[in-house]
Order: sequence, then structure tokens, then C-alpha cells
Amino acid sequence: MAEPYIGLMSGTSLDGVDGVAAVFDGGRPRILAHTDLAMPQALRAELLALNTPGPDEIHRMSQAGLALADLYARVVAELLARTGLDASGVRAIGAHGQTIRHRPDAGYTVQLNAPARLAERTGIAVVADLRSRDVAAGGHGAPLAPAFHAAVFGTGRPRAVVNLGGIANVTLLSPAGAVGYDTGPANLLLDAWCARHTGRDYDEDGRYAASGTLRPDLLAELIASEPWLAAPPPKSTGRDLFNTAWLDQRLQAWQARHGTLAAADVQATLQALTVETVAREIRRQQPACEQVWVCGGGARNGGLMRALAGALPCPVAPSDDAGVPAQQMEALAFAWLAHRHVAGLPGNLPAVTGAAGPRVLGAYYPA
Repeated sequence: MAEPYIGLMSGTSLDGVDGVAAVFDGGRPRILAHTDLAMPQALRAELLALNTPGPDEIHRMSQAGLALADLYARVVAELLARTGLDASGVRAIGAHGQTIRHRPDAGYTVQLNAPARLAERTGIAVVADLRSRDVAAGGHGAPLAPAFHAAVFGTGRPRAVVNLGGIANVTLLSPAGAVGYDTGPANLLLDAWCARHTGRDYDEDGRYAASGTLRPDLLAELIASEPWLAAPPPKSTGRDLFNTAWLDQRLQAWQARHGTLAAADVQATLQALTVETVAREIRRQQPACEQVWVCGGGARNGGLMRALAGALPCPVAPSDDAGVPAQQMEALAFAWLAHRHVAGLPGNLPAVTGAAGPRVLGAYYPA
């Protein structure tokens, strides 16, 4: 039997860590177990704070990386318990780390992690730092999931995979191959606005958005005011650009001209911002698209899913319908990337990231 791999993912939303144990034996990955742990509030607050310059950053970054590695180790322990595997039976862990700066335009991307500590804590080899080699080759280092989507779902027919995490990204599959890129904000702004005005960490099933009214004029201004949204791919983004300061600046300017906005109307418009920036890319780049599969936390938001389905002329469904549970997709992708690294195979798609060519991604920390 092929050796199992573990993939770990803590995304831009910072709501928790997803982990999967899986086997890659030439066909579709076989998932052995999945688990997730919530992000401790203190660690979440510190990771959010580290997205912007602050005092004593080097010490704080180091401590946050160690705390994140310990959380990762707890996820790994739970996966081992659920599968009955011994650490010696797992080939490697793919550990993405937590992005706190993403500046491929300046030649770097920073993911907090402590992979040596994770290898010590678990007794399993770790493949980490999965983006920087692509950036060194002139790419964005993101998104990395499209290579996995192409490997798992194939490129025989025009279809799309949409990840609705903190940031939304789209993979367009066709007989010509696969392309993919970030499209704009998703849960990052939706969660932040919901938390600010309701005290809830996220908009469950899109109910808060449904209580408001979409403001088309505000939506148009949010899109028109951000040049990144109109930029051609390859492109990637994160909290460096789309954050509460970005939103507040635009809301203040809009309200100075038009008057007060109801908070629920802003939520409804932010949901529409995610939908429109995703849907327009599929309509433009994949007009013959036959199916859209959605993964990430947004796949569990019924209001967001219904709005996306209404904006596209083809069926929209969670990736569960294609055999990969929506909440497990990204963690599984990083297990696959660890598998590719160990096999000495490229993990990027230059057409997606803009890198000079295929590259083996990651750094290896032996058990």
C-alpha cells in the first residue's frame, strides 16, 4: 500500500486548522481521515496583528510560529488517533504555515511556521515553505491549488473549481489545460464585517447578508476603486490588500457623498462583491463552463452559494459532489504537494503562478 501523507491548512480566514490524512496511489486521492481544530483566540489575534507592521515583530513572529506548530501537532495527533496509524507509517506532512505577508511583487512571501518543531513534536518529516521557490522563479507562489485540481479532476471538459476561503480563487479546467488565480475577497471581509456588527465570527448561512439590501452603486464603486480587480492574471492577493482598512476607506468616501449605510446593506453588498468578482471571471474566461464546484468555508454559506448559482449559467455545487469534501480540499492539496516534493516532482503550474517553469516546491525537514 502507498504511504500516507498528512496535509495541514490554516487559511486567510484564521478560523482554524484543517488536517487530512490521505494516500496517493495514482488515482484519485483516498482520504483516510479529516479533522479540524479552532484557532485559539489569542493566537488568531496575534496572527492578525502580524499582518501589519508593529513593535518587536521578530520575537512575536517566532513565538506565533511556535504556537502554530504546536496547534498543527495537535491536529496530527488527532489524525493518527482516527486512522490508527503510527507516526512511523506516515511519509510526510505538508504544512503550509500562515501567510502574514504576500509580496511577490517585491520578491517575497512570508508564511509563519516552525517546521523543525513540528517534525520534533510529531516524529514525522515535514515539507514546508511551499511558496517561496515559485516566487524565486518569478511567480506569485499562489494559488497553488490549481495544480492539484487539475491532477484530481482532469482537464477534459470545461469546468471550474472555486475556492471561497478568506480570499476567493478560481481554477478553470479545459482541454487546453488549467489556469487559475485569485479573484478578490471572500470570507475575509464578510467575516470581519459580521463580527464587527453582530459579534458573530461569521455570517452563518448568509443570514446577515440576507437581512440587508444589496446596494448596486456601492458594489460598482468597490470594484471600480480597486485596480487589482481589473489586473490580468497571473495574480494573487491577501490581507496585505483586502482588509478592514481597505473597506473602511471606501465606505467613508461613499458615505460622505451619499449618506449613511445600514450595516446589513454593507454585508449584502460584500457578499455580492465576492459573487461578482468570481462569476465574471468564469463568464469571461470559461464561457462554455459546464460545472462549477465550490470548496472552502464559503461552500457552507447557503446564501453565498445561492447567489453564485444565480450569477452563472451552469450548475454550482459543493466539491463534495465531485468526491472531495469542500472543507478538506485545501488540506488535501498540501498533502499532495508534500507527496510531489518527496517524489521530486513539480508542484506548481507556471501558467497559473507566472513562474519561469515547473519547480519542486518546499523545504524538507526529516523526522
